[in-house]
Amino acid sequence: MATTADWTRVNPTTAPPFSVFNKPLQQSAQDDRDYRLIRLENGLEAILVHDYKADKAAASLDVAVGHLHDPDDMPGLAHFCEHLLFMGTEQFPKENEYSEYLSKNNGSSNAYTATSNTNYHFNVATTALSGALERFSGFFHSPLFAPSCTSRELNAVDSEHKKNHQQDMWRIFQLSKHLSVEGHEWRKFGSGNRESLSEAAKRLKARGRLESQTANGHLAASPIPSRLASPAPSVSSVESESEADGGAIGRETRRRLIEWWSNEYCASRMRLCVIGTESLDELAEMASRLFSPIVNRGADPLPMVTSSPIGPDQKGTFVAVQTIMAFRSMELSFPAEWQPPFWRHKPLSYISHFVGHEGPGSIHSYLKNKGYITALGCSPQNLARGLAAFKITLTLTVDGLQNHREVALAVFKYLSLLRNSTLEPFHQKEQVQLSEIKFRFKEKSRPDSYATWVAESMTRPVPPELTLSSSSLVWDWGEDGFGESKVREYLAELKPENVRITLMAKADEHLKLAPNAVWEKEPWYGTEYFVNKLDSEFLQKAQEPNDIPEFHLPGPNLFIPTNVEVDKREVTEARIPPAKRAYHIRETPLSSLWHKKDDKFWVPKAFAIMDLRSPYDNSTARASVLTRLYADIINDSLTEYSYDASLAMLEYRFIAHSGGLYVAINGYNDKMSVLVQQVLEKIKNIVVDPSRLEIMKEQVKRELENFWLGQSYTLSDHFARYATSEIQWSTEEMLQELPTTTAEELQKHIRLLLSEVHMRIVVSGNVYKDEAIRIAETMEHGLSPSSRTPTELNEHALILPRGTNHTWTCVIPNPNQANSALTYFVHLGSVVDQHLRVTSSLLVQLLQEPAFNVLRTKEQLGYIVSCSGWVLPGSVEKGIRFVVQSEKMPGYLEDRVEAFLDAMKTTIEQMSPETFAEHKESVRKRWTESEKNITEEVTRLASHVMSGHYDFLRNEKDAEYIANVSKDDVLRLFLSDVHPASKTRAKLSIHMRSQKKRQPRISPAAADAFTALVREKALVGVSDAVLEDAPRGDEPHEPTDFGKYWLGVLGTSPDGQELLKTVPGLIAKFPVPGEGEDPPRPGVTYLTDLGAFRKTLTASVDPGPLVDWPDLPISKF
Repeated sequence: MATTADWTRVNPTTAPPFSVFNKPLQQSAQDDRDYRLIRLENGLEAILVHDYKADKAAASLDVAVGHLHDPDDMPGLAHFCEHLLFMGTEQFPKENEYSEYLSKNNGSSNAYTATSNTNYHFNVATTALSGALERFSGFFHSPLFAPSCTSRELNAVDSEHKKNHQQDMWRIFQLSKHLSVEGHEWRKFGSGNRESLSEAAKRLKARGRLESQTANGHLAASPIPSRLASPAPSVSSVESESEADGGAIGRETRRRLIEWWSNEYCASRMRLCVIGTESLDELAEMASRLFSPIVNRGADPLPMVTSSPIGPDQKGTFVAVQTIMAFRSMELSFPAEWQPPFWRHKPLSYISHFVGHEGPGSIHSYLKNKGYITALGCSPQNLARGLAAFKITLTLTVDGLQNHREVALAVFKYLSLLRNSTLEPFHQKEQVQLSEIKFRFKEKSRPDSYATWVAESMTRPVPPELTLSSSSLVWDWGEDGFGESKVREYLAELKPENVRITLMAKADEHLKLAPNAVWEKEPWYGTEYFVNKLDSEFLQKAQEPNDIPEFHLPGPNLFIPTNVEVDKREVTEARIPPAKRAYHIRETPLSSLWHKKDDKFWVPKAFAIMDLRSPYDNSTARASVLTRLYADIINDSLTEYSYDASLAMLEYRFIAHSGGLYVAINGYNDKMSVLVQQVLEKIKNIVVDPSRLEIMKEQVKRELENFWLGQSYTLSDHFARYATSEIQWSTEEMLQELPTTTAEELQKHIRLLLSEVHMRIVVSGNVYKDEAIRIAETMEHGLSPSSRTPTELNEHALILPRGTNHTWTCVIPNPNQANSALTYFVHLGSVVDQHLRVTSSLLVQLLQEPAFNVLRTKEQLGYIVSCSGWVLPGSVEKGIRFVVQSEKMPGYLEDRVEAFLDAMKTTIEQMSPETFAEHKESVRKRWTESEKNITEEVTRLASHVMSGHYDFLRNEKDAEYIANVSKDDVLRLFLSDVHPASKTRAKLSIHMRSQKKRQPRISPAAADAFTALVREKALVGVSDAVLEDAPRGDEPHEPTDFGKYWLGVLGTSPDGQELLKTVPGLIAKFPVPGEGEDPPRPGVTYLTDLGAFRKTLTASVDPGPLVDWPDLPISKF
């Protein structure tokens, strides 16, 4: 680890002093960036990254405090803090100043709260980095925690929790914490909700220890010049939580937040990464100037979890969990030593290589062949700083669920084999070799993702010079024996007496297994479960030596690349600039082949992507089901063969989609031809195994049934896409066809499908055109061309008629889903029209940030709020889409979207030329961003080839054209095609309505009306001061709280009781906006049959190639 001698103090003239780490940071040979590690005087450490090629800057600050540091009586406080830090600083007090600045400069931001850290990050145009850091740094030394935001952000946290409430991942994660040692910090409820964050203040109030004029918490005076003083204490005497500051309870919650932030957010707990085009000296001075004001409070820089949440009572247990989704899974979890200190040999990762293997002799192979599982995953998990687990997760079939004990026993038999086997040196050397290749050719990623990864990596217990490499590289065990001894030590702990086995399935399936079980409920999500100790018979069998003859350790991996050279001769010798497009090198009745030799990234990787279209792939619902089963049966049959290839970072995908079949093979090119040959041969010559087909059908059935249990906004988006797609089949139609499909029918369907095809193929990377042609020839062999043209086989959108306003409403079947959702779509036209294409993109830019700020931040409609451009199937037609998920009714959400659009008319009309120019420049910079790695480049090339439009230079052309677009152009498009008053727009909204009835709440209007009735009665003992303290404000009141307050005021007198009887009537007369039933909206055509509506629409016309490239038969390589 670093010593004082490894640091040199620097005293710049324009920034506070800081120290520079003297040693160079180990980086990939592929990495052309410059790095510097500095430490500010306050203890904050930062890695600065100079990237002279960057067109996007970024920063991430990681705070070594997460939700495990929440006060015991305020679960979710760290997450609440994360939300409020975005709501303004003393230097930039406007709530959306930060997001607005980023939006105008081609940027975006996000944050997340984890168990032991909270991370904040952004990306922005390189020219705007300094301004972004000025706004960002204030989060950590001068946040406002504005009182006016308290109640709104409590709602935001609550909405986020409710979004997750029906998601099994969140439910099971919290259950695993709940079942830990009583009182352990791991049990905490991390995401929080309104109840968990305000309960402490409510208890104080109930005990009379919370004054109505609770003093606000104060932050220390800002250490840098301030534009706005810290917020003054509230002088309101109103008790209501519905005030903007949450009333007395909200003010107390805010006081506790400020107290917590002042104790926990400490400079020495912070790690910063900044990426920009500025020199390292400039970046260092910028970081020192802006982040030195953060206070070092002397707190533990990296607080650790020092005890295990798994005690004797939690070990050797079986947990049954009822899921929301229809799936069957079993997890075996063992407490483990925290892994970052063992960064050299990564011993648990070594073990997981064997346990998670899918080749011959593996657990996966054995259980799959018995028909018990469809997937297996294994990995160590660092749950928090100081806390880890080793987890094995198996996805079960129906038979696997019935025989789950046998499945678990098989795992322990394999672990016994592993414990008693010789660990051959080649296994560890392969891991070393693969890690070195991966690190050597590690490519750039998006800058904010990379900054986040670097900031998080700085908290690991490794020498600072290895910050960038230690997580990727595996060191050879050497001769000291430590690596193998640690592996043996861990293997000795992977025994049944230490395991927690969690069996997950729907309630009805559990009831068949355990009809007499007594179920309990986890308190935050209501997840039903029971826990038993593993029985002695199981423990005895699980402790016996392996007796399964099919088990053996894997052999050498023949897919590990041996030739990783990259040939640059044809580019470097001629000094040819990188090509911006692919080249058309071969055309046959069966396929169109496009190729680009890598001339920019110089990595030994290749990509072969094929889009296979046939008139029969999706022609009916039954054909669609059969095509999906075809893809699934191929993937299932290749699992064993392809697993070694995937370990060697050589992968394939075979996917059925609405337009056909998609094949992608990519990875290190040295051995790619072997995998290509095997995959393509299997695709063309598969023999359907009836027993495996039944398992695939069960998987598809579960997936289709689970569709209705997803997030509400994914349902509304799905139906909007369904309504605007020419060929797409409903879930019900596919479920109806699925059960009767047979192996014989599928075999016939495959032959029919391959008898008439056309393929668009892209081959790119470290491969020349002769290799690309061989791949195309291999794929073509044995196939027959389609009689239809490629353009006819393209997907097509359905066009909404102009001058129409349609709405379709559907009740969400899940009775426990509290959220409704709205997808609001307006169709604009064809992307072939460059003026429309560019103008509409600029309009989306103007709408996006204000939509989030108004509909989510200010109006608090829900956690999920977005505005975006939406390209319809076929990649020709486009429009603008708003999505909102909320506990409010969808009709109300539509009202708010249209009110926002109406307000935006004035905003656009009054927008200054300077502001409009900033937005244009933001879009132009987005379109001129370069790809960060070869995957991004190939993805762009493939999207243009697969659409059949071949418009590779579209972004570049549009970036030039945007200079011609005026504000009048944008306003004209907005008024004609988007604004609610337009008589010519084409609009469709999808309303997904929750059936879960919310208890009627007291609206502010109803509360004021009740107070007026009490005042009118002039009851004895009810003074003006009491009436002034009555519940009112800007937000609704819960009936229980409202009733308690007034019962305490009015007592049991007859007059008081008569007044209380008026409350239900007032609720009905003054309902909370957005709650209750949606009234019909004028001017709307309500659809009753979405399928019938689709049949009335006209399909889009595919334009075919938009650019006529004169390539064939000439190409660059």
